[in-house]
Amino acid sequence: MSIFAGRTRLSVWALLAVAAAALLGACGGDGDETLTVYSGRSETLVQPVIDQFTDATGIEVAVKYGGTAELAATLLEEGDRTPADVFYAQDPGGIGSVESLLGQLDSSTLARVPEWARSPDGLWTGVSGRARVLVYNPERVSEAELPRTIEELTDPKWRGRVGWAPTNGSFLTMVTGMRAVWGEERTRAWVEGMVANDTAVYPKNTPQVAATGAGEIDIGLVNHYYLYRFVAEEGEDFPARNYHLPGGGPGSLVMVSGVGVLEASDNKELAQQFINFLLSTVAQQYFASQTYEYPLVEGVNVSRLLTPLDEIEQPQIRLADLSDLAGAQDLLRAAGALP
Repeated sequence: MSIFAGRTRLSVWALLAVAAAALLGACGGDGDETLTVYSGRSETLVQPVIDQFTDATGIEVAVKYGGTAELAATLLEEGDRTPADVFYAQDPGGIGSVESLLGQLDSSTLARVPEWARSPDGLWTGVSGRARVLVYNPERVSEAELPRTIEELTDPKWRGRVGWAPTNGSFLTMVTGMRAVWGEERTRAWVEGMVANDTAVYPKNTPQVAATGAGEIDIGLVNHYYLYRFVAEEGEDFPARNYHLPGGGPGSLVMVSGVGVLEASDNKELAQQFINFLLSTVAQQYFASQTYEYPLVEGVNVSRLLTPLDEIEQPQIRLADLSDLAGAQDLLRAAGALP
């Protein structure tokens, strides 16, 4: 992929944005309305979409950025006193952990995404999909040498060669999935094995991909799309590749970013409009072509770089079963992965 190709995608996004502004302008605000969003998604990934929503509707958006688990804990502490209108979580575990604070979404909104990608109770919807992968350096390890299961990473041959981000929301959701599929004892044994194997600790996904490309580690446990941002900036020779674990284990979990409206919000109509925009063809194409995620709305082109969703061997688990992030954090602390 060339930098020129990246610029072409940006131009397409700009044209689509103009179309969105024309489409939504008729139902826009009067310019003095403000929506408050708590976002567990990073500013670099989602601020362009939020800015376009404001351009199209006239509704200002005040965003509080932070980790998904951190913001979920804040919402639970604030309760019905929260100033937030919308919670935009990095993963289903984060949004699921605050379901008791969310209000019902419009049925027409829920119908835009597949049933598997939304709350069974209609309290939140997925926005875009992401897959857990191993990012690896092909100059240091061949694909044939890679493990067949995530449990194999505790083998002594991988000592000091693997990285993870145990405070990251998506990682916590993966561990929650492990607990649902494997049970508490087996999951704790895996975490303890990873700690004993001198797994390198990183604050989030991006530094893992950078470290993999630099040869500091051979393998990182990340979401799939982080690699493609490096490739877009540094070219196809960037020395890292994604690997989807076979066998349908929790290491190949496919998650969604999730969004919902706080029941305590006084701006539910604006919040619903914001969510509808995230599920518009325009915003979905942005996620597909600019952040390399899987769109959830039909009719949106997926990046040619991505492994098709139906080719990923996913674990048999409902996204609604991934809400116990606190339980995952407790397990990680008990196993020595968190202080």
